[in-house]
Amino acid sequence: MKRREAGFSIIELMVAITIGLMVLGGLAALFANASAARNELERNSRQIENGRFAIELLGDDLRIAGFYGELNVRSLGAATVTPDPCSFAPADWASAIPVHVFGYDNGAGAPGCIPANLKPNTDILVVRRVATCEAGVAGCAALAAGAPYIQTSRCSDQIAVMPYRLGLHGSTTWDMMRKECSAGVTTTQRLYVVHIYYIATDNGDGSPIPTLTRLDFNGAAFASRPMVEGIEEFQVEYGIDTNGNGSPDEYGADPNTFTIAGCTTCTAIENWNNIMTVRINLLARNIDPSPNYVDTKTYTIGRDAAGAAFTVTPGGAFRRHAYTGLVRVVNAAGRRDVP
Repeated sequence: MKRREAGFSIIELMVAITIGLMVLGGLAALFANASAARNELERNSRQIENGRFAIELLGDDLRIAGFYGELNVRSLGAATVTPDPCSFAPADWASAIPVHVFGYDNGAGAPGCIPANLKPNTDILVVRRVATCEAGVAGCAALAAGAPYIQTSRCSDQIAVMPYRLGLHGSTTWDMMRKECSAGVTTTQRLYVVHIYYIATDNGDGSPIPTLTRLDFNGAAFASRPMVEGIEEFQVEYGIDTNGNGSPDEYGADPNTFTIAGCTTCTAIENWNNIMTVRINLLARNIDPSPNYVDTKTYTIGRDAAGAAFTVTPGGAFRRHAYTGLVRVVNAAGRRDVP
């Protein structure tokens, strides 16, 4: 008897194809979900990295604010006028030496060198100091014509008359002597530094990403440098020393208007002279939006000038995280430390 040859029927083939498509669809969905989860994790990791880096960046600069090398800043006395951080006049730089940190609460009264892309209702922070290395020494950049420098004297006789020179290289006489007080045997200059931090509405390349940005003073202009993308809120609180022991006794978001309890004669410039610590408050967001996500949270970013919690509800499809850090301004506080 001859055996019949058999194969797949149309129904069996369709069932097999259907099962295969179901398995393939499941694998595709699994791959898509894993890819989406990986992308979201990458976005969140970048946001965390940016937030932490911004805190570290500001903290490192604040810790050396008020550093002027061998210059005895306390011997100069307190500043008596509110400094203009945008000034190109060496006389203004000199009068601002005791004001190691300065700021503008919510950007109010922002100086003229701040670009138009300043994000509204965010703080501006000014840090003044000199380079931690001497020009041309131990890998430090060499002297540059037109750049601002300070030169301090080690000669006791000269210090009593003029302890330092501050000005532009090429148009300033650098005659500060070493400790042996020999004319012509001079000390080395240090670069004079003014950093102005603010939140820009773009990243410097045209993308509308809020970015922590820094203006660097070069003697003739301020160069804008985008530092950290995704930082969209910046609020600063200042620790004010009221008894001269180098420790903060009061905190305020705006020393220009802050009234210290029991003090009837305190002025804005006196408050700025007495800043010993700075509390940084940032809100960082993802660079890219998260699909199918809406941020409904309200974030507390420090306190406002009245002492109330400063809150924002930004919304949108971006995941966010608030960061805070307390920084001691070592040079200013250390000069007042009582053993």
